[in-house]
Amino acid sequence: MRDKDIDDVVRILKREIRQWKVPIVGVVAEKTRDPFQILISCVLSLRTQDGTTAAASERLFAVANTPEGLTALPVGRLERLIYPVGFYRVKARNIREISKRLIRDYDGRVPTEIDALLRLPGVGRKTANLVVTLGYNKYGICVDTHVHRITNRWGYVSTPTPEKTEFALREKLPRKHWKIINDLLVTYGQNLCRPIGPRCSVCKLYGYCERVGVATSGGTGRRAKHFSRPAGR
Repeated sequence: MRDKDIDDVVRILKREIRQWKVPIVGVVAEKTRDPFQILISCVLSLRTQDGTTAAASERLFAVANTPEGLTALPVGRLERLIYPVGFYRVKARNIREISKRLIRDYDGRVPTEIDALLRLPGVGRKTANLVVTLGYNKYGICVDTHVHRITNRWGYVSTPTPEKTEFALREKLPRKHWKIINDLLVTYGQNLCRPIGPRCSVCKLYGYCERVGVATSGGTGRRAKHFSRPAGR
């Protein structure tokens, strides 16, 4: 993909993802705009399907949705509330420790800076970027496995890890797209540009994508003319 094509690609993505569900952390952000609930939902979502994360978040926040409230809950009860999210025992301990540190070090508030968020247990760059973008409307680029895979598949970046993808995107992705790229590509990656068997034959981005590393593609039917890059590009 050529650098100058990214505006067209983002415009197409915004239109295409309307047919699918928004990722669960985005749903939480739309409902509450509470950085703490966004942070905890992000922690719960790691290596967990959206439906499981949604149910666990709802159960947990119905009981306690502040650092003070979660700190007061025994780890065993936290485990029961968030089960069956992936690594629920580890996450229960991390959630309680995060809550305690927020009270001790930040007056119960979630930090607004990525470096400070990274010092909390169980918080990596993906979560930290989501919190600053969704919770505080600050600029950040959240890179998960979908963003990493798809931007490399496009040929827009060539990077070996999600962290390196984040920094590569910070260098070349126009700032106006930073906050939304994760929601766009998570939704697209879950539903169409999948890790195995991407549905290239029905992808509206076919003409922009170099399909790096794609041996075969899923989907059926002949590719329509409008799937190709517009003439003159």
